[in-house]
Amino acid sequence: MPTFVKIEEGIVDKPTFDRYIPAHKEYVRQLIAKGHKARSGYWQGLGGGMLIFEASSWDEAKAIVAEDPLIKNNCVTYKLHRWCIVVQ
Repeated sequence: MPTFVKIEEGIVDKPTFDRYIPAHKEYVRQLIAKGHKARSGYWQGLGGGMLIFEASSWDEAKAIVAEDPLIKNNCVTYKLHRWCIVVQ
């Protein structure tokens, strides 16, 4: 399956952002359980973060991102990219 990357930047204060982190973590766990090989993390000292995952198509990738609690609750802006891996 193709690999996709959501690069995000926080747009709310930390207390608001932190309120949705447990739901985001659970969402990522569900993606893993469904076989999307998802990983999520943040940039130390910079704010923002990244979600990397596999999806069968661009449309599925967009749908996955749309269901992320950080997106649904307007905590981040993001850019979605298909990552073309050249060395594994």
